[in-house]
Amino acid sequence: MALSRIWSAFIIVSLLVASAMAVFRPGGEKIFSQMVTGKNTDTMSARTIDSALLPASVHQQLLADKQAVWGKEKVYKAEGTGYRVYKLLPANGIFETCKGAVEICIGLIGIMALFMGFMTIADKAGGVRFLSRIIGPFFSKIFPGVPSGHPAHGHMVMNFSANLMGLDNAATPFGIKAMESLQELNPDKEKASNAQIMFLCLHASGLTLIPVAIIAARASLKQPSANPTEIFIPCMIATFVATVAAMLIVSYKQRINIFQKTILLWILGISAVLGGLVIYLTSLSTGALQSFSGILSNGLILLIFLLIVLGGLYKRINIFEAFVEGARGGFDTAVKIIPYLVGMLVAISLLRNSGTFEVIIDGLKQLFAALGADTKFVDGLPTAIIKPLSGSGARGMMIDTMNANSTAVMSGADSFAGRLACILQGSSDTTFYVIAVYFGAVGIKNTRYSIGAMLLADLVGIITSIILAYVFFG
Repeated sequence: MALSRIWSAFIIVSLLVASAMAVFRPGGEKIFSQMVTGKNTDTMSARTIDSALLPASVHQQLLADKQAVWGKEKVYKAEGTGYRVYKLLPANGIFETCKGAVEICIGLIGIMALFMGFMTIADKAGGVRFLSRIIGPFFSKIFPGVPSGHPAHGHMVMNFSANLMGLDNAATPFGIKAMESLQELNPDKEKASNAQIMFLCLHASGLTLIPVAIIAARASLKQPSANPTEIFIPCMIATFVATVAAMLIVSYKQRINIFQKTILLWILGISAVLGGLVIYLTSLSTGALQSFSGILSNGLILLIFLLIVLGGLYKRINIFEAFVEGARGGFDTAVKIIPYLVGMLVAISLLRNSGTFEVIIDGLKQLFAALGADTKFVDGLPTAIIKPLSGSGARGMMIDTMNANSTAVMSGADSFAGRLACILQGSSDTTFYVIAVYFGAVGIKNTRYSIGAMLLADLVGIITSIILAYVFFG
């Protein structure tokens, strides 16, 4: 019911804001067609201005590239002495979004088939149950409804491990397999169980060890950061705090005593291991860090495949038949989530193209200015607002924020807003995408309090990110 109300609110608010834009904004009569048939490469507005009106930071960007970012617009040199200023549509319209949602699911089919196939081999060989017994003492405390040694424990460990290594392609199949295992224990097949809510909230907090994509983006800008890895520690702290917050929020709702000895020892142990890795990784250069990450993450996937095959040979199971059986299930699951993904992405598309985000950001800036507070952090907030809705949209907003804050003396990646946007990008996962895919995969209709818990954990991550930005770079 909560998801239904939020989805309806997205659509209603989008159409109300778009109607206001159509009436009061110059050129607003195009907004409805843009929301329906537009593409994210379409130009929303364009104008020609004299070079004297452009700030020095834009001129500096144009010296290094053919176009520059100026606030919410982009600038390029036109014929003569003028400059052309234009603004692109934030997202694809409804029709293109529907097509894109199906393309996402088609892209998932191969990945789902591959990982689900290997997971079936691991199940039949007893590898998942072995992993479940190892993690059982800890998971039995925070997932009290899941029996000790149940395969769901192993599936969840695989998902969390893939997330930690930044392996999104592997995390999704492992996570869906975990949801399916938990669904077997769920007495009400249309209502999210306590274990499913805890799992998804921990997953959506996005605990990642190395934010490789963010570091790479900071290093690859036309005006690259002087130290692309400087956001590594703040990102790690922010996502860890968001994960702990998610655990505390759900534990409170489910009346789980989080201060049990077993839970505390595991959390402290994991914290110590992560702390040791952080100390080592911060001693590496940008190139060495990216190289280490690639070896660790991709090497881990290949090691898992090797161990699964060796385990299957040891147990003398029909490995290829088990793989095909699991791969067939992966295909079915990828197709099953199409309606859920189409519905969610269409609502998000309407929200972005209606101008709602601009209204929110401008309102926040005016609010904090009226309160006499420092407003420089507001320029980094678009990434945080879009992140629960769209991972690619948030990444684009992060890069735009870094470009828009470039000056003649400082790279935008090293501006306060640019650094904050990077920390916000690394502090959480894409909440509504996670909800649509994971609950859709098992047919859950009543998500109970899961959305509120995830968004509250996201808020903790946002607040933590802002505080860390001031502590490290303020």
